[in-house]
Amino acid sequence: MSAFRALQFQKLSKFAFAKQIITTGGYRFVNRAANSYNVFRAPAVQSLRCLSTQPAEEKSSYHSIIRDSEKPVGTSDQHEFQAETRMLLDIVARSLYSDKEVFVRELISNASDALEKFRYTIHTAGEGEKDFSDADRALEIHIGTNKQDRLLTIQDTGIGMTKDELISNLGTIARSGSKHFIEQLKEKGTSAENAQNIIGQFGVGFYSAFMVADRVDVYTKSSKKDSPGYKWTSDGSGKFEIQEAENVQSGTKVVIHLKADCREFADEDRIREVIRKYSNFVGSSIFLNGKQANQIQPIWLMEPKDVSQEQHNEFYRFVGNTFDIPRFTLHYKTDVPLSIRALLYFPEGKPGLFEMSRDSDIGVALYTRKVLIQSKTENLLPKWLRFVKGVVDSEDIPLNLSRELLQNSALIRKLRTVLTNRVLRFLHDRAVKEPENYDKFYKDYGLFLKEGIVTSTEPQEKEEIAKLLRFETSKEVDKKVSLPEYCNQQQEGQKDIYYLAAPNRTLAEASPYYESLKKKGIEVLFCYEAYDELVLMQLGQFLGKNLVSVEKEMRRSEKSDESTEQMIEGSLLKSQVDELIPWIKQKLAGKVASVKTTNKLDSHPCVVTVEEMAAARHFVKTQSHNMSEEHRYALLQPQLELNAKHPIVKKLHKLMSSDPELAELLTKQLFSNAMVGAGLVEDPRMLLTSMNELLEKVLDKH
Repeated sequence: MSAFRALQFQKLSKFAFAKQIITTGGYRFVNRAANSYNVFRAPAVQSLRCLSTQPAEEKSSYHSIIRDSEKPVGTSDQHEFQAETRMLLDIVARSLYSDKEVFVRELISNASDALEKFRYTIHTAGEGEKDFSDADRALEIHIGTNKQDRLLTIQDTGIGMTKDELISNLGTIARSGSKHFIEQLKEKGTSAENAQNIIGQFGVGFYSAFMVADRVDVYTKSSKKDSPGYKWTSDGSGKFEIQEAENVQSGTKVVIHLKADCREFADEDRIREVIRKYSNFVGSSIFLNGKQANQIQPIWLMEPKDVSQEQHNEFYRFVGNTFDIPRFTLHYKTDVPLSIRALLYFPEGKPGLFEMSRDSDIGVALYTRKVLIQSKTENLLPKWLRFVKGVVDSEDIPLNLSRELLQNSALIRKLRTVLTNRVLRFLHDRAVKEPENYDKFYKDYGLFLKEGIVTSTEPQEKEEIAKLLRFETSKEVDKKVSLPEYCNQQQEGQKDIYYLAAPNRTLAEASPYYESLKKKGIEVLFCYEAYDELVLMQLGQFLGKNLVSVEKEMRRSEKSDESTEQMIEGSLLKSQVDELIPWIKQKLAGKVASVKTTNKLDSHPCVVTVEEMAAARHFVKTQSHNMSEEHRYALLQPQLELNAKHPIVKKLHKLMSSDPELAELLTKQLFSNAMVGAGLVEDPRMLLTSMNELLEKVLDKH
């Protein structure tokens, strides 16, 4: 960080400070349930800060326990890692972690574990508290950087280690001290819930330091009274040494001698970024070069009623990397079927360009006990909910050795299902309790809900999303209804839900496909967005009722209605129709699949129907431009339906014999108009030539 940027950093406001955390270090989370988050808060332990910068006088204060006073004494004992351990060490140091920076997270997690172990031990010791040195000491993590000497130091005031524990915990990879500690609790019949703040599970995090270190020195002293201090050292090549040491403070101090190409981790600003990225929410204070580095409270672990709107606003800006405030906030916890602590935000602002893309990341982070696992967790929520920001913390999710990939995808799928259902239920509640706010939300984010219907493979999920959709109908202008509302006000005996796709209400009401249903007084959903009919086609059914386009209803009813063969008063005679239909079919050869009459039209001379109009329109818009006209019509198989009582159709029959050339031009124009009306023409401008030819022919006699 440049001096200029550092100066800017100091001048940031509360909000800008949260914003800076994002822009300088990214933002990543972990899934962690925290049933006992505040259980062991010792009087001398500093509490977590709320989401704000510290007061100026607190910022300027210096507090560090790091001293270079340790002095090895006597002779050292040399030990060798086992062959399997050397192999594992090589794997851990070189390939287990995708980013080198995570070693800082792992060492801070180890330090946090040591603090939690000591906190628990003192809490349960009772009268035995006197057996421990400095039992009332502040439980803190201190980090020091030395760029000149390429040193990074991480020191805690936790439980420390005896010589046997040092050999056991640091001499064997996959021998997790934290895991062993919990196992001991279980063996003694003590509830392990009281130790759930402990992060470590797999016992390899410490060795991630060898990704960046030429050598690692560990100074440790058990918290038990009269315990000696020790120094553990290794270059990661297969051997380690242990030696007694003087002037070692209670707890553990890890000194990393960085490789030349890893000098960046001796830089204070770089370490600060990593802390904010991964470890901002650990349960104890972290001091970097004497100044507190973690300042954000994990409010998702608090009781929802205890979190103010201002805290929500600032935390949302922090996690969302945004300037607005949350429109809706979903803050809940549950232990069935999984232990979940979730804080999810629905943005106030409209979606940005990158959010519209399905390539953008999910905005929800996964934590485990306040330590980040993944900042943008794939499959935690479905892609269509990528606009949701926030945190999910669950201790039920098992993690692999590097805490970066999840071991059990079945559990993640279960978590995804639980979260998705909860989000849907929450949005349903908002639609009922805050209809005006929900309507505004739907206007901005309705596209994502529709995407959910198209992409979801679960029928039940599709139907739950569909309850959130809103459409205008033929009954009332400028009023949108939900699908459940439409079903509640259907005519008696109506078995289907009808919809019509059109760019606007004027065209929808003037559509030839709507005429028949309008006569019967049947309500029709008007779909103004180009993709709406695809959404409803993908939905297929709602509450057991089929979703049917008006075009499909017209084609379907013609097949079942025998009256179509009977000519009504004022229309062409059957003999005239029998003459006209073959003639039209010949003139439109290669374009129409069939020609017939219909009684479903009043004011329009003809319409075109295809088997699946929505799919056909989508095909024309996206794929037909690469095809020949002949191939396109062969795939569409359009059916031309004539209104035998319309003046134009009756005049066309007369022109067949009196002016065949004009009749042919008129026939082709009628078919072209019907194709445009159906939305099956890629570019209507292509019809201008034929229209001008028709006009020219008509004007020949004048």
